[in-house]
Amino acid sequence: MRMSWSVGPISALVTRSALAKPATRLYPVERRTPYARTRGHIEFRIDDCNFCTICAHKCPTLAIQVHKQDKTWAIDHSRCILCGICVEDCREGCITLSPLPCPPMRAKEVLSFRQEHEAPTVKVAAPAIER
Repeated sequence: MRMSWSVGPISALVTRSALAKPATRLYPVERRTPYARTRGHIEFRIDDCNFCTICAHKCPTLAIQVHKQDKTWAIDHSRCILCGICVEDCREGCITLSPLPCPPMRAKEVLSFRQEHEAPTVKVAAPAIER
């Protein structure tokens, strides 16, 4: 049995789809504003941190690693579940939860921060030369 179909309905559908507004956003150009209370990603300010390690101890997935002696702080975004416990328990307020989404990862990424302090410079006055 041979099925017969008409070109008319299909061409009307194609024409309508070509002339209509896109059903989705043009993602790289048009970005959706985050909804209220959206959890995007963890942001960290190294200059405010005193390396108390409370955030690392409270993290349920062990995504945060803090080394006091080296003055380093690292977060593994593939392990972070954005629970916000580190944000609530940070005494210095250097960890915040941003509503903007984190850029997509192509591989496992661990963001590391290191606090660099300049060594105090000691200026010695040159002795006056008498003539």
